[in-house]
Amino acid sequence: MSGVVVTPRCRDIERKAGYVRPEECAVPPSVPSALVSGRWCIRDVCGMVCVVLTWFLVLYADFVVMFVMLLPVRSVVYSVLNAALFNTLAVLALTSHSRAMCTDPGAVPKGNATKEYIESLHLKPGQVVYKCPKCCSIKPDRAHHCSVCKRCIRKMDHHCPWVNNCVGENNQKYFVLFTMYIALISLHALIMAGLHFFFCFEQDWSKCSSFPPPATVILLILLCFEGILFFIFTAVMFGTQIHSICTDETGIEQLKKEERRWAKKSRWMNLKVVFGHPFSIAWLNPLAVPEHGKSDLFQYIV
Repeated sequence: MSGVVVTPRCRDIERKAGYVRPEECAVPPSVPSALVSGRWCIRDVCGMVCVVLTWFLVLYADFVVMFVMLLPVRSVVYSVLNAALFNTLAVLALTSHSRAMCTDPGAVPKGNATKEYIESLHLKPGQVVYKCPKCCSIKPDRAHHCSVCKRCIRKMDHHCPWVNNCVGENNQKYFVLFTMYIALISLHALIMAGLHFFFCFEQDWSKCSSFPPPATVILLILLCFEGILFFIFTAVMFGTQIHSICTDETGIEQLKKEERRWAKKSRWMNLKVVFGHPFSIAWLNPLAVPEHGKSDLFQYIV
């Protein structure tokens, strides 16, 4: 329409060639999202509350499963097997959560849009680089700025308050494992709660738990509510993340419908880029660091 003035958005400004202006950049002061004692830590109040709540809910579920449902059961085999399975999944979930929270997701160095740094890139004539006006850094392809972390993050998918961190290039594996293990322990708890209700309705409730019947029912109902809520949420998030990895398109890129400017790889190769090459049991281990660089050497292997 004529006569309408369109105000450019921040992303449009970032994509304008010649916007670098290195003379405006200086080394920025330290911020709450910086590395603390060699560890990545985001000092966001909302994120910290969500982290504490996440651990509390997992520990609450473990308490109900162990002391309300498994200890009173007469079958030792049933109790031992389910206790071992649930606690193993819970430890894996919390370990994945810790790794997703404390791993640098792929932050671009702040304030590197200086004249000296740009000269060190040895840019070809006509080659364009982009500067983030918020953190004064040279933005690599597929990097986006996070307003919570105050940094540009490589292959940023989204900022998740539940892990108090961005989900990006370096910690997406841990976030995917976190959602998967939470979904599994939620499903496991729901199945055990259903069986507990079924068998206890036919017996004296005082023999089904070491707690009084009213307290037992309330604890189980709260566990079921938590299990249903977290199973749906994490299962959907897990599926979304796997789809995003297979299509090699982050959540932000899908939302903004950004033009694809990177090489297309097979779905299996995209999984290897995130979880490591080659395929092994280490894919399920949150303590195993994926070797992202190795995948580039095998990008044509499907």
